[in-house]
Amino acid sequence: MQEDTYVKRDTSWLAFNHRVLQEAMDERVPLYERIKFLAIYSSNLDEFYRVRVASLRSFKALKKKTRKALDLEVKPKKELKHIRKIVQAQQEQFGQIFRGQILPGLAEHGIQLVNEQDYTEAQQEHVKRYFFQKIYPTLTPSFFGPDDPPPFLENRGLYFVVTFKADERLAIVDIPTEAHARFLELPRDTTTQFPVTFLDDVIRFNLEALLGQTVTGAYAVKVSRDAELYIDDEFSGDLIEKIRSSLGERNIGLPTRFLYDSRMPKALLSQLKEAFGLSKHDLIPGARYHNFNDFFSFPNPTGNTALHDTPRPPLPHPGLEATDRIVDFLQQQDTVLHFPYHKFDYVPRFIREAADDPQVKAIKITIYRAASKSAVVEALLRALDQGKAVTAFIEAKARFDEAANLYWGGELEKRGAKVLYSYPGIKVHSKLLLVAREEAGRIRRYAYLGTGNFNEKTARLYCDHALLTADVRLADEVEEIFALLERRTLMPRCQHLFVSPFSSRDRFAAMIDREIEHAQAGKAAYMILKMNSLEDPGMIEKLYEASQAGVTIQLIVRGICCLQPGLAGISENIEAISIVDRFLEHARVYIFGNGGDERMYTASADWMTRNLDRRVEAVIPIYDPAVYAEIRHVIDLQLQDNSKARLLVPDQSNPYRRQATPEIRAQTAVYDWLANKQKSTVLQA
Repeated sequence: MQEDTYVKRDTSWLAFNHRVLQEAMDERVPLYERIKFLAIYSSNLDEFYRVRVASLRSFKALKKKTRKALDLEVKPKKELKHIRKIVQAQQEQFGQIFRGQILPGLAEHGIQLVNEQDYTEAQQEHVKRYFFQKIYPTLTPSFFGPDDPPPFLENRGLYFVVTFKADERLAIVDIPTEAHARFLELPRDTTTQFPVTFLDDVIRFNLEALLGQTVTGAYAVKVSRDAELYIDDEFSGDLIEKIRSSLGERNIGLPTRFLYDSRMPKALLSQLKEAFGLSKHDLIPGARYHNFNDFFSFPNPTGNTALHDTPRPPLPHPGLEATDRIVDFLQQQDTVLHFPYHKFDYVPRFIREAADDPQVKAIKITIYRAASKSAVVEALLRALDQGKAVTAFIEAKARFDEAANLYWGGELEKRGAKVLYSYPGIKVHSKLLLVAREEAGRIRRYAYLGTGNFNEKTARLYCDHALLTADVRLADEVEEIFALLERRTLMPRCQHLFVSPFSSRDRFAAMIDREIEHAQAGKAAYMILKMNSLEDPGMIEKLYEASQAGVTIQLIVRGICCLQPGLAGISENIEAISIVDRFLEHARVYIFGNGGDERMYTASADWMTRNLDRRVEAVIPIYDPAVYAEIRHVIDLQLQDNSKARLLVPDQSNPYRRQATPEIRAQTAVYDWLANKQKSTVLQA
């Protein structure tokens, strides 16, 4: 593939995070939701440095000869420089939004962020009492001089680097945001109705009392460290081992980003750079405050609900709400849950009902990201108490969720479940639940096949589709996937489901080839493809081939999109949009024109190399006409979005797709449509 037809993955990801930043500057978004988008941007960027930049640093540590032998096309030094340039520009924009829009917006509602220099006498006394009663006991400052080893800075921790008038040593003072709220509401004064201060400034105000000498400067810093554990998620198993053996012994958790207050003197920055063994690529200038992830919890002392999104509580599902037992409903028809629009409660309810059903013999589930307080796992524990055979495949390498997954795996094992864990070199990313029930002397299976996790917390934020079915074509093939996971078979025997890493790539490619054949025969040919990320070079090449054959392709890609739409002679028939809005678009839906006999698939898999070749994924054909119509309507609304849809264009500028009125905001339209559907069902009843 020509280099100029393929957007680099990291560049595309940074463009996605820019779309998040666009939401923070969109004045149509309520003020506190804009603050939340700044927090999301910050959190996303932190993970990017921990994983992607960490990987590039690993490559950079290899000799050029070794990189060539490993067939690594990436040029890490050049890529790191490019990333730093983009991030620096975005950080400047971030600061402009915060200072130029958010702070004035808060001030309009009487909310003011007050720093330590502007405390009134009453506020000073309040801050002193709070500091010595609450914060002082949790602080552990340390000192080091030019010849001393520096203290270890924890990953994602916040610190002050403090300089003194009569001491050449530096002090490192932690800002303990894990133990204390990042924001403190202050006593009101005559000019400010709702004063709020950072924890940082409470500590700044008391630094001299804490350290016992005159302070000349205090500069906030934050380190993001190499999350090397997660390199498995990015690259193939053989390559991982080669890289690790080539690197040999190395320190775990090397810094990948050193974010510092840009007011810091250059001499001090140079001193820190040398002391902590940083490169110039690690140094990222920032503002006075770091870790805007904490703005998720920014207080709203006004109680003004207009500063937040209009509440849209999850809706009841008409059919499932009316039935006494979900299996009774599924014996008559398939159904689909659309999260976060629908209540997630039906999922643990399905398991609880199975637990109490004497005809149910077994329950099987794949768990990729469990909630810290999981109603799903609690329902599984109930099933074990009722004597059911429970099999749970726990993905122990789900990035940043290992602890919760391992905890729940342990709890299930204690109660007698058969718990299976990750395969070496491969992840299980499918979202499957299977209930085996004895009916008329034989086993009938009921299945849940989702695009999102069994996680009630994320189900209120992530847009996903979950098919519930007793269709033997699908439910029996879910059993085939569990046979693979339980290592009873080497390959699932599936005719209807596509299963990665065995058949998804080939069967998707065959569907594209069929559209190409229709186009070449002069027939209407089209594809509508929705996913989180489009990165795999082979699939992008196939889409370019289809475009050149005359196939019309509409892409809805939330995150990474390495394909370039609209290139003359290459991708003229491809349009790509990305929707970033109140909820996170997470569903994968693949629609093929198929010569007039349209086919639809939902999936847990994106078109990324890892999803097609190194993960166990399930791609689900939608057979039930009513379910098909519902998902198709959701996709149609998203294709019409002219409020939150951005065009994905070669220069990565993310222009909004503005069209003639009426304005269509897909997420609002989907919610309203489902709400009206619910009301209509209630009235008919």
